[in-house]
Amino acid sequence: MPPDDPFPEIPDPTLRAEQEYLATARTALAVMREKTGALEIHSADRVNTEFLKAAIWRRMKELEDDPEVPLFFGRLDYLEPADETFHIGRRHVNDADGEPLVVDWRADISVPFYRASKTEPMGVGGRRRFGFTHGALTAFEDEDLTAAGATEQHSDILDAEIERPRSGPMRDIVATIQPEQDVIVRAGVEDTICVQGAPGTGKTAVGLHRAAYLLYAYRDQLSRAGVLVVGPNASFLRYIGDVLPALGEIEAKQTTVEELVARVKVAGPGPAAVDVLKGDARMADVLHRAVWSQVQLPKEALVVPRGSHRWRVPAYETEELVNELRTRGIRYGAGRAMLPQRLAHAVLLRMESAGDSPDDRVQDSVARSRPVKQYAEELWPSVDPAKLLFRLFTDADLLAEHAEGILTDSEQRLLVWEKVPRSVGTAKWSVADATLIDELADLVDRTPSLGHVVLDEAQDLSAMQLRAVGRRCSTGSMTVLGDIAQGTTPWATPSWDEALTHLGKTGAHTEELTAGFRVPGQVIEYAARLLPSIAPGLTPPTAVRRARGELAITQVPNSLAAAVSTVGEVVDRPGSIGLIVPDAFVPAIRKALTAQGLKYAVLGDEDDVEAHLDVVPASLAKGLEFDHVVLLEPAAIVAGEADERTGLRRLYVCLTRAVTSLAVLHTDPLPTVLTT
Repeated sequence: MPPDDPFPEIPDPTLRAEQEYLATARTALAVMREKTGALEIHSADRVNTEFLKAAIWRRMKELEDDPEVPLFFGRLDYLEPADETFHIGRRHVNDADGEPLVVDWRADISVPFYRASKTEPMGVGGRRRFGFTHGALTAFEDEDLTAAGATEQHSDILDAEIERPRSGPMRDIVATIQPEQDVIVRAGVEDTICVQGAPGTGKTAVGLHRAAYLLYAYRDQLSRAGVLVVGPNASFLRYIGDVLPALGEIEAKQTTVEELVARVKVAGPGPAAVDVLKGDARMADVLHRAVWSQVQLPKEALVVPRGSHRWRVPAYETEELVNELRTRGIRYGAGRAMLPQRLAHAVLLRMESAGDSPDDRVQDSVARSRPVKQYAEELWPSVDPAKLLFRLFTDADLLAEHAEGILTDSEQRLLVWEKVPRSVGTAKWSVADATLIDELADLVDRTPSLGHVVLDEAQDLSAMQLRAVGRRCSTGSMTVLGDIAQGTTPWATPSWDEALTHLGKTGAHTEELTAGFRVPGQVIEYAARLLPSIAPGLTPPTAVRRARGELAITQVPNSLAAAVSTVGEVVDRPGSIGLIVPDAFVPAIRKALTAQGLKYAVLGDEDDVEAHLDVVPASLAKGLEFDHVVLLEPAAIVAGEADERTGLRRLYVCLTRAVTSLAVLHTDPLPTVLTT
């Protein structure tokens, strides 16, 4: 060992050389960030100055180095076209001469790291995986891809990374992406892909990594058009919020469907039966009728005084103009904006017939004149989406006029408010109402389209909510993520074909992920007992982990007391702990944990903070995962939903949140499907 060896504690020369390489790469990254920060801005105007400042700030954020996260996790030794070695990492790092020290995982040259095999080596002779602990390189594993006829090598480092205990938010899976996942991640920006993913298959992470890949491969296009991630609730967004920034992507926005349609203040959910009806796709036809019924046919001619002349356009001609605009397939607001110009043009034709030579300025002047503006307003009045919905839900006759032949009489009665609010501002709007208002707003003025939208837990959205998301990428593409078996709303979609139709993406390709990398075998097999009842058409998931995990189902005299005791037994184990309880049990479990002096956070609280132990209401468990899960009273979780199938689907979600161990505690008997 040379006397100036910087890593004398590492005896293996290969590992020591890679650690030196890592140190060199970190130094180079620091230099790249320092050079970016030292850039001077020279611009002729303030707007460009601010733009350049923002661009430099974004680049500085992209180049931040987290010492807990390794800069690279793998290496490829290429045989073709020349002997070259590339270290694969989360972002590109180059040396002072511009030579790559670390290649971004999204680059084409990195593809073999995820897809190469002994049967198809893709020009690569060897693949090396690295093991890290708190950012320090601790192990490596080499795979020879040139050995013909040899079986594929199992990776202990890959298993360790997948099964590594985690605390806090979701982290990226860039080091463990599997070939079938990589195909989805690298799909082109023009492709809309639907991912039906069983629990633990990594569908959420795949969707986020696809967003990161698209921002890398199509940066100019998507930086202008925008990328949006839509999740089911704020807790879920906090859980996934660090994934894209860890990959150097900070431009993608994140929101919930509720925030997406929040044109009015939402008070909370409405009655389930009413919200189911409001989420029905037939409501789009009702609203379309309601908007376009505002257009009136003329009862008298248009008369425009100008100078000593009075120019007259007869009612039959203005009616033709109105009907022509109505049949063009344009938005209501666009037609309203165009009508004054069409009326003014009719006036100009009469001026020309009388020997005048008016130009465009005259037409604009006529279009802005009081007689034309008033006449157009009477024929094509403005529409306020919230006010129009308010009128529909407070006037049974008006609703019947627009819902005839679409909704039954009983359905119409269900929609009309029993107690009429004083005004639009005092109405207690539900999320379903806000979604309808958003539909109305789009009928009036087209919703701008983004370049790409990642929609997670899509199976839980109503037809009208799917339409609301779909119009945000009417000219863009989508990554639709979900699991039909985890549909836990009364309006959950019955199939992906139907969901994609409402999203406006009927040509989308659907991929099914069934290989579970996170949920242990014992746990997924136990939860899969529910599938014949909740989603009989789906392929049951399989666990590919060698570790079977821990599963304990125990009937106890007092499940609350047993939960506190069980949490106390696992609280010192590494990784996160999720105590999943029926929503109605939250106050009691708070009291029990506090009495024992255990520190915890309750998901959904306004002061919800990162904690080692999370109390998780069953309704908020979807999309989350914990190393250790303690689940209380499965029967009560089922009973807390509107119907048994929805309740069993909720239970399926809750049972599949564990990565290492699951302890089910119950005083009441288990649902029959779990015992047969």
